[in-house]
Amino acid sequence: MAAEFKGKVAVHSITWGHDHLRGFEEAAALGYKAIEPWPTFVLQHEGRESELLETLDRYGLAMSGVYGGASGQAGRRFADPARRQDIVEFNARLARIAAGCGASHIVLGPGGPRGGPTTAEETKQAALTINETAKRTLEYGVKSCVHPHLWTELQDENELDALMELSAPEVYFAPDTAHLTGAGMDAAAMIRRYSERVAYVHLKDLMPSEARIEDFPMLMGNEALPVFCELGLGPIDFQPIIDALNEIGYDGWLTVEIDKSTSTPYESLRICRDFVENKLGIPIRER
Repeated sequence: MAAEFKGKVAVHSITWGHDHLRGFEEAAALGYKAIEPWPTFVLQHEGRESELLETLDRYGLAMSGVYGGASGQAGRRFADPARRQDIVEFNARLARIAAGCGASHIVLGPGGPRGGPTTAEETKQAALTINETAKRTLEYGVKSCVHPHLWTELQDENELDALMELSAPEVYFAPDTAHLTGAGMDAAAMIRRYSERVAYVHLKDLMPSEARIEDFPMLMGNEALPVFCELGLGPIDFQPIIDALNEIGYDGWLTVEIDKSTSTPYESLRICRDFVENKLGIPIRER
């Protein structure tokens, strides 16, 4: 019998775009108990953290974490020493707000777009920025978690390994099942490799390579299929990933994410919820 998952399930608000309160309302209606809100929405509450906390409370939601890192500005990269202090201060601001709302994780999204493989010198500079960022956010009790991401300066396995080798003990790891798989990595193996660093997880699926736009009628008229899809509709085998998390004793957040709905945000996150509950055996709604 498989071990029982000890962590907690959240949902990412990205599917609702900038319709933030609708995201809160529908996430709560679906039975999710926690959410990773969009960083621009979080920053709107700087100095007014109590208002954000009241909004979360109104919908019965906890704040699981927030996405930060070098993201949010085109061309901003961890590897650019000229942007180091900007990145550190940006994440310190997010950490201060997150801590005020009971969250303790920042997902360090790398900078993009990707121009090619990251060099050893770029990795060294990125590590210096990430180490300083992690030390600053931890002053607020918030863990900074490295997040490999397709099409960015931190995408491939060798880049992740090189960065983690140079990372300070204050730097944690936020594996994303789709981004790791899409870059050719074995997500379960990476979780085991960095077992002592895994502090936050994005649960996400890839669009099947053979998928057709006709298979998703709500997307007709779009020029292309999204890269990601609802959990269980793509090729990723999630049970070995959950097994790896159980094996390392992970008891943190498992945040369900789909960037773009193939129908409506509510329907997409319902499909994801049902997959987590029925196929993975991890409860989301109160029983």
